[in-house]
Amino acid sequence: MLRLVALLILAVPALAQVPAPKGPVSRIAFGSCADQNKPCPIWDKLTATKPELTLMLGDTIYADIENGRLKKPDVAKIKASWDELAALPAWKKLRASSYILATWDDHDYGHNDAGVEWEHKDAAQKLFHDFFGTPADSPRRTQKGVHHAETFGPEGKRVQVLVLDTRYFRTPLRKSDKRLPGTGILPYLPVTDADATTLGAEQWKWLEAELKKPAEVRILCSSIQLVSDDHPFEKWANMPNERTKLYDLINSTGANGVIVVSGDRHLGEISVDTKSLGYPLYDATSSGLNQASQTFRLPEANKQRVSAMPWGNNYGTILIDWAATDPLISLQLRGDDGEVSCQVKVPLSKLQPKKGVRPVAGAKVLPLPDGVLGPADAAKKVGEQVTVQFAVAAGRVVSGGKRILLNSEADFRDKDNFTVVVNEKAMTGKFEKATFDTFKGKTVRAKGKVTAFKDAPQVQIDDAANLEIVEAK
Repeated sequence: MLRLVALLILAVPALAQVPAPKGPVSRIAFGSCADQNKPCPIWDKLTATKPELTLMLGDTIYADIENGRLKKPDVAKIKASWDELAALPAWKKLRASSYILATWDDHDYGHNDAGVEWEHKDAAQKLFHDFFGTPADSPRRTQKGVHHAETFGPEGKRVQVLVLDTRYFRTPLRKSDKRLPGTGILPYLPVTDADATTLGAEQWKWLEAELKKPAEVRILCSSIQLVSDDHPFEKWANMPNERTKLYDLINSTGANGVIVVSGDRHLGEISVDTKSLGYPLYDATSSGLNQASQTFRLPEANKQRVSAMPWGNNYGTILIDWAATDPLISLQLRGDDGEVSCQVKVPLSKLQPKKGVRPVAGAKVLPLPDGVLGPADAAKKVGEQVTVQFAVAAGRVVSGGKRILLNSEADFRDKDNFTVVVNEKAMTGKFEKATFDTFKGKTVRAKGKVTAFKDAPQVQIDDAANLEIVEAK
């Protein structure tokens, strides 16, 4: 039986990959979630868009669906699913016309919502590489995980594509035992254990090195949504420390031009986070090449959404007008007719980090315990009681020594700055002789109501019991 499985793995057909684009890339398509056993006419519409580059964001096949129900597959079933897609004329046409980069999500990884624990992940990885034609001598064949990066175009017009693997290393998620009212859904809960990870140590190291490479536009491919906070399903927010780590890494490397594309949700939407980076972080989700709802439904909860396509099959396109004085990037979602349904346009100049803003030297980002928020998430809770934690990047003593301002950013005018205001009433006990140097470069945890001072979020501390300096364990 083992020999038979090995032979099956070796027998995966690979269609020839067209050469990578050599000049500036200006037309990019992306999408996810295509059940190979269902009609998928949108493949032809996507191909007709004539993308120079196509990004597959996961669930390119559904290996764990049998007769409409979830069923854990064996290796032979995963291979058979890839074979079915490979045989489709529409897929062959796309493959022959556009350079394709891909990651996987749970259903082409092999098991619904699976992560590091998936027993067939190594066999599934070989099948994945075989299908997408990864060269036999490529280092990607021996690395753990399918993460990968390529850069296209000349200096001044470089597009870096960073393909993340959010499955191979991801530690287990945690579900509530209480269903959401009026639904049968058991929502995922935040996991903040010190060893919880989405990408794993080796992939984090790889990503840091890639973000330091020069590029004008960087497309970060994530199979699950990065920016959305509010829905109860899989998302980066289920491991908030890992998402904060990603934001911190983008900030600390000074990576410019980052745009996220994601899948998974069987809907289309464009979200934006204006607080976590030094510039707006867009997350364009295209999900449902043939898996989206075909009947009207309201958009699901997402405070960060700026444009929505909650029903109807879809794919995404990124158009870059390099000829403009300030290159213009158009993030688009298109329906099964190939027409644009949602669009956001952003000049490249708006996707640049602020110069001179860097983390405090020696400051260490510590894990967030359950119920504790980072400054970006706390800033969204104006009017609510929170516990917020961050490394103090800057600050000063004001009001003749009666107040100490603790800032999360090096520049207090930074739109992402969060301030903890230590008032005179709190300067008792352990903080009786406190100065700014007491807190500089250290991690503080403060409890209080988030208020806005000149539109900037802050928490005021009047009781020393609501403020602590957190030490690494």
